[in-house]
Amino acid sequence: MRNIGCSRRQILLGGAAAGFATFSPMARAARQRMVVAALDGLSAPVEVLEDHWGVPHVRAGSIPDAFFANGFLVARDRLWELDFGHRQALGQLAEVFGPDFVDTDTANRLFLFRGDAATELARFSPQVQDCARAYVAGINARLAQVRANPDLLPPEFTIFGYMPMSWDVLDLIRIRAEVTGNTRAEIRRARLAARGGLSYDALCTPLEPAHEPRVPGGLDVHAVSQGDLGLFDVLQASPPLGRVRDAGDTEHRRTNSGSNAWVIAPSRTATQRPILANDPHLSFGVPGPRYVIHLSAPGLDVIGGGTAGMPGVMQGHNAQIAFGRTNFHIDQEDLFILRTHPAHPDRYFHDGAWKQMETVPTHIAVRGEAGRDVVLRYAAQGPVVSADPARRRATAVSATWLYPGANGLLVNIGLNLAHDWDSFREALRVHTSPTNFTYADTAGNIGWQAAGGLPSRVDGHDGLLPVPGDGHYDWKGLQPLEMLPSTFNPASGWFATSNEMNLPPGYPAQERRVSFEWRDRFRHDRVAHVLEETPRATIADCAALQHDTFSRLALDMVGLLGAVPPDLMDVAALLRGWDGHVHADSAAAALYEVWWTRLERTLHTLLIPARLHDLLPGPINATVQKTLLHAPDARFGTNPAQTRDDMLVTALRGAKSELRDRLGPVMAAWRWGALHTITLDHALAHVPAIAARFPQLGGARTGTGGDPYTVMARWYNPLSNGHDPYVATGGASYLMVCDVGEWDHSVFLNFPGQSGDPRSAHYADFMPDWLRGRMQPLPFSAHRVRAAAVGRTILQPAHTP
Repeated sequence: MRNIGCSRRQILLGGAAAGFATFSPMARAARQRMVVAALDGLSAPVEVLEDHWGVPHVRAGSIPDAFFANGFLVARDRLWELDFGHRQALGQLAEVFGPDFVDTDTANRLFLFRGDAATELARFSPQVQDCARAYVAGINARLAQVRANPDLLPPEFTIFGYMPMSWDVLDLIRIRAEVTGNTRAEIRRARLAARGGLSYDALCTPLEPAHEPRVPGGLDVHAVSQGDLGLFDVLQASPPLGRVRDAGDTEHRRTNSGSNAWVIAPSRTATQRPILANDPHLSFGVPGPRYVIHLSAPGLDVIGGGTAGMPGVMQGHNAQIAFGRTNFHIDQEDLFILRTHPAHPDRYFHDGAWKQMETVPTHIAVRGEAGRDVVLRYAAQGPVVSADPARRRATAVSATWLYPGANGLLVNIGLNLAHDWDSFREALRVHTSPTNFTYADTAGNIGWQAAGGLPSRVDGHDGLLPVPGDGHYDWKGLQPLEMLPSTFNPASGWFATSNEMNLPPGYPAQERRVSFEWRDRFRHDRVAHVLEETPRATIADCAALQHDTFSRLALDMVGLLGAVPPDLMDVAALLRGWDGHVHADSAAAALYEVWWTRLERTLHTLLIPARLHDLLPGPINATVQKTLLHAPDARFGTNPAQTRDDMLVTALRGAKSELRDRLGPVMAAWRWGALHTITLDHALAHVPAIAARFPQLGGARTGTGGDPYTVMARWYNPLSNGHDPYVATGGASYLMVCDVGEWDHSVFLNFPGQSGDPRSAHYADFMPDWLRGRMQPLPFSAHRVRAAAVGRTILQPAHTP
């Protein structure tokens, strides 16, 4: 790519350029054979070869046995993460961690699937069912091992004194909670409307396509409060395991989570083969969000990044197709305000009559004290998350992921077995969370399909505010996959998605009401520009683009800076001479980011009335901020341009002072990476015994470049409370670039490592290469896998036929 130098490409592909020379003859000679006997649920021996990153390459005699190994190996390497997530989803944390988790358990139990789970499982093909059962059997086989030999338990279990819980295949059907919607925003908008401030919401969350939210008929906005979210707020506030640096600000995490993905047709690559690149952006933590695995058997050969508790590979490729994903945006949850009976609070008015809520008593075991008996309630729209009998109101939630046939945990199996565009799209019909799926195949095709549960709302309901639960606004079911946009072999020769509003021209957005809330376009526009300027892209080009730190936004902001007083001429010159790359070692990048952060705060104070700060704490949306600073209006006062210029200078003076305090008086010694550091702690690091066993990773010497608006996304939270505002809280921890058809040329990174156990060599071994952007080979063919192997394990069935 023309603006990324050759030396940078060589650095990025440092590991891959050498092929597999890193696996020396001595390392290959050190392979060990270990036989694991008596594994119930396995039908025949399975060979597992592991490379020096701890990535297991599974060779099984049948597809279900490959998925058995998938479950066994993820339980071996990520057992505590697996168990914690399983307990959390089923609402069984309080029994091991105590009363603080009762509300979380109640919320998760409320949102379990309530239909016939066995019937739901039977809707899948026999092959998918067999693979799901085998995956669960593999997990349980590992649990049997650790129960027989507690020395195998990860440290968390011994510290807290409990054992992992067994799995049932129907758990993969019952677990449904995938909170993706805007219910907090619904409450916020209603409360803004009550204060006459609904128009200000567009400063922080601009709507696309252009749309004006209106208060639904019959909704008393003055009665709406944060309490109406009730248990749904508890569900949303539960942080992802291990990713707690930004857990105190759930909206920061939700606003930034995203990804980049692109596919390039053979007509625009140097090899005349498609290229697929993907780098999901999630909160940083240990263990990382992805577990890399290679599953092969007759009829299956798939490799890539998966997640603990979900069978198969989420992002990767098989022998015929490559697939990636980013967050699409579908408004998948709505709040319904119920009017309850004054004498019978479990009755609510619906469709012209009083109806009885369904009530389900349940018992929650609590460690260290008596259990709690709670009652789960359900209305026609869905789970009842809050109730206020004194005010004769309750709140119910409709969610696409609670519908029959919507199952997010088994979708990977069908996806991994897909072999062409049609079978790929068919596998996505059960996919629930809103996702852009990118696609490429060995026949030279590329494509994009948006997927996820799309509700069918009635006219007058745009999903942006709560609605009365009297029946007038109830959903009419889900819309089919065909109602979501897609493209196959686009004329441009490439397709890219970075969470921006990507509904194509002519799409009936107002009719289908997919979403009005999207991410800024900065990352997508940079990717699109570079791809368009690259007539013959390579794997190295794509790896470099994944690590690209150029910020058009930054240079546009610097371009606004006019004359400055003498005391600021040095820092102004630093910015004006900057190339816009937010490198970790850049003094100008450090200055710009601190300056931008101060501008965010100043603009928020100027534009949002103090009476609304509790509902709109900021920041102003970056696109809105850029637009307003380039064309200030009457909100800036009688002389908008002068007010804007004074604001830029005042923020620059504050940034200079702050950097002198933080990094010293020598401007040449400033570095963005000195502020933008990465620190990884265990999710329970506040417990002394955990902190002692799990070393903190990263720290002051692990500075990184990028920011929320560069392709190499590295978020930070300028509004954080109690933490340094510039600490990197999330970004791309798993990255891959697939050479479609010559799969051994594909490369990847997975941060910080494969294992969640600090006793493992693979706990954080990927961190140095990840920090340097040194992509590593992803061996796929049998001979490359064997050449790369440094360990060998045989999984043996309990009873040999």
